[in-house]
Amino acid sequence: MASSGQTVLQFSSPPTNVSASVHPLVIFNICDFYVRRPDQAERVIGTLLGSVLPDGTVDIRNSYAVPHNESSDQVALDIDYHHNMLLSHQKVNPKEVIVGWFSTGFGVTGGSALIHEFYAREVSNPVHLIVDTGFKNGEAAIKGFVSINLSLGDQQLAAQFQEIPLDLRMVEAEQIGFDVLKPTTVDKIPNDLEGMEASMERLLALLDEVYKYVDDVVEGQVAPDNEIGQFISDTVASIPKLSPHTFDKLVNDSLQDQLLLLYLSSITRTQLSLAEKLNTAAQIL
Repeated sequence: MASSGQTVLQFSSPPTNVSASVHPLVIFNICDFYVRRPDQAERVIGTLLGSVLPDGTVDIRNSYAVPHNESSDQVALDIDYHHNMLLSHQKVNPKEVIVGWFSTGFGVTGGSALIHEFYAREVSNPVHLIVDTGFKNGEAAIKGFVSINLSLGDQQLAAQFQEIPLDLRMVEAEQIGFDVLKPTTVDKIPNDLEGMEASMERLLALLDEVYKYVDDVVEGQVAPDNEIGQFISDTVASIPKLSPHTFDKLVNDSLQDQLLLLYLSSITRTQLSLAEKLNTAAQIL
């Protein structure tokens, strides 16, 4: 038992059962911020927005970069810019609040504790998200951390970062886009027609594999599997019976609808650009 007046070295209690889920938009934004960073900047730092779900999971849905200057022993954030961006985001979606901060790189650095201390004043138990934009081994390492403070009496000495479970939450359409952007050789995101063409090529390849399997089973080269046979039967039964003419009409109608949407979006962008130029010219005059 400690005697009276003795100073005790202790860790703060770590948050229990803390986990986080990240939406793909956050990762894409961080990568875009990193590409557009100033030439002298080695990494990008910014704010994470989202909410805390009833089960305690931190749901990270949005982000924005915060300008900063960093040296070996200190970090200076543009706090005014941070607060202005927060107000702008909350005007669009008032339910999104600060849940932590992000940085690019491979791990925690010396200045991370200073930045984390600032965000700890903005929100309790902020999450620190690290995105490795170096894409080592062809993939981006994404990790989440929370901080545990080491204190001596009332004086805080250091912060220890503890990794937490991190889940990349995405729907099927977002998964397709994420898979496209994972390889480092991607030049651009395919448009609707290119994406449909790639999907059809993959579908035809899968159908060829199914045909080959069925032929091999019929010829006795492969042992039959009742589960695979039932799955193929259910898949075939779920396809509606359409004549070739009806099927072509459905596909053509869908393509025309997509082309019409692209045309309307192009007109809208042109009108907005013209309105912005006219407004600028009117202010100058």
